[in-house]
Amino acid sequence: MNPQADNLSFFQQVYAVARLIPYGRVTSYGAIARYLGTGGSARMVGWAMNSSHSTTGDIPAHRVVNRNGLLTGKHHFDGPLVMQELLESEGIKVIDDQIINFNKHFWDPVKEIL
Repeated sequence: MNPQADNLSFFQQVYAVARLIPYGRVTSYGAIARYLGTGGSARMVGWAMNSSHSTTGDIPAHRVVNRNGLLTGKHHFDGPLVMQELLESEGIKVIDDQIINFNKHFWDPVKEIL
């Protein structure tokens, strides 16, 4: 699926990119926005991720964090530790809501999606 297809809504495009984030990797709201050609819309990507729990299909929203590797969206999960637990189950260490070795785990869709 081409996430930039004209007939997709912005949220659907965000979800298409999020579904491509590999297991054990994370990306940022801004990186998704830049990939979609809307670099100034990181906040909108965040809104899409916040709404992803009410959509059909599996969207790995736990793999999308802020530009510093902080779990800023954790309060949109079913419990305060769910996002961290999901990341840790994929081998990503989190301390105080901060991904450890963020650059090592960072997946940049601009560079990774051909």
